[in-house]
Amino acid sequence: MVGTEPEAGPGTGAAPDDSGTGPAADADAEPAPGDGDGDSDGPDGRAPGSAAPPRRRWRMYAVLATVVALLAAGAGLLFQERQLRGTPAAANRALTDADTTAGVTGDVSNALTEIFSYTPSDTARTRAAAGELLAGRAARQYTGLFAQVEKEAARQKVTLTTHVVRAGVTRLSGDSARLLVFLDQVSERPGKEPATAPAQLSVTAELHDGRWRITDIASR
Repeated sequence: MVGTEPEAGPGTGAAPDDSGTGPAADADAEPAPGDGDGDSDGPDGRAPGSAAPPRRRWRMYAVLATVVALLAAGAGLLFQERQLRGTPAAANRALTDADTTAGVTGDVSNALTEIFSYTPSDTARTRAAAGELLAGRAARQYTGLFAQVEKEAARQKVTLTTHVVRAGVTRLSGDSARLLVFLDQVSERPGKEPATAPAQLSVTAELHDGRWRITDIASR
C-alpha cells in the first residue's frame, strides 16, 4: 500500500527562531562601534584619542625650533651689548666726545709749542710758560732738563722752534687724556743752515681749572 505524505498546512512551517541568529535578528542588529562608515571619526579622519599625523607633528616641531632660535639670538645680542658696555673701549670718550677731544688736542699742542721753543736771549719766557702748562712728573722732568738747555742755548746761541704736525687723542676718560703727538723741531745757529728734526711723543694730560695741563711726556 502506497502511503501518502500529509500536506503541510498553514501551521506546519518552520518554527520561529528564538535564538536571535536568524535573518530577522541580523537585520535588527546594531552595528558595532567603529564598524563601517560611522560618524564617530574626528574632523581629520582620525578616531578620537589617536596620535597626530606625522606632517602635523613635524610642523609643530619646526615652529618650536624657530621660537627657540629667536630667543637664543636675542639673549646673545643682549649679552654682547652688556659686554660692550663693560669694556674699556666703551669708557673712552675720545670716540664720542668731539668737543672735549678738540679742546685737549688744542691745549696740548699749544703747550708743546711753547715749552719747546726758545731763543738764546729769552729762555725765561719759556721757563715761565712751562710752570703754567706742566704739572706732576712732566714739570719735574722739564725743570731738571731745561737748566742744561738754557746753558747750551746761551753758549751756542741756539734758537729752537717747535711745530706740532699732528696730534690725536688715544684715550679720554674723566679728566685724563692720553695723546700721540708728531712734531717737527727746527734749530738755528748763526752761520749754519737750519736743521729740522722730527719727534714723536706720548703725552698724558689732566684737566685743571678748565685747562688741560701736561703731566707726563715720553719720547717714542
